[in-house]
Order: sequence, then C-alpha cells, then structure tokens
Amino acid sequence: MNILVVDDENDVKDLFLQKFRKEIRQEILHFAFAFSGEEALDYLNGQNPESVLILSDINMPGMSGLELLEHIRKIHPSSPPEVMMITAYGDQGNKDRALALGADDFLTKPLDFGALKTKLLK
Repeated sequence: MNILVVDDENDVKDLFLQKFRKEIRQEILHFAFAFSGEEALDYLNGQNPESVLILSDINMPGMSGLELLEHIRKIHPSSPPEVMMITAYGDQGNKDRALALGADDFLTKPLDFGALKTKLLK
C-alpha cells in the first residue's frame, strides 16, 4: 500500500519511518512525503488514486489540509483515494468539516501509532 503523508513539519517523516520500519522493510507499506498541500497535489497527479492512502495534517501554511481535501474530492468525489485527516486540534468543528468534505477518517495528534497501524493493515 502506498501512503502519502502530508505535513509541514519535517520531523513527521522521521517519525513515520521509525514507527513503520518493519512494514517498510517487508515492503507491506510504502511511504511518500509532501510538506505542503501543493506538493501533495503534484505527487497525486502521477499516481493511480486506487493505490494511494493520504494522511494529511489540517493546519499547514499555504493550502490547508481541508483545502487539499476539497481539491482531491473535486477530482475524486469519493474514495479512492482514501483520505485520513490529522490535527492537533481535535475540535468537533474541524472534524465535522473534514467529514463533510469527504474525509474517510479523522485522527488527532499525538498519533496513536498502534491504532494507526491496525487501520492501515486491515
């Protein structure tokens, strides 16, 4: 499975590579990283939407994760690609907006990597 992680914080990449080291080594999961919504859209242009799961932060400079989700759902009104939104602000308003825009799931930081691993490997 190909997973695109979209987050403006560079240390997120190292964290995902560490937490999913075994799955990466066994080639169960393949990760790509984008550090902005715009970079994520560029990446997605060359991908088969059925083969990508997107984990996107909501609060980013420039294009927010919710704006990215809107762009994705204009092209692909429903899954695939599957989109999981991630935020440090787990308020109901953000969650409701993300789900209304077509998010498949909503996760809060700090991420529970055990639960995330279970979702990704289902």
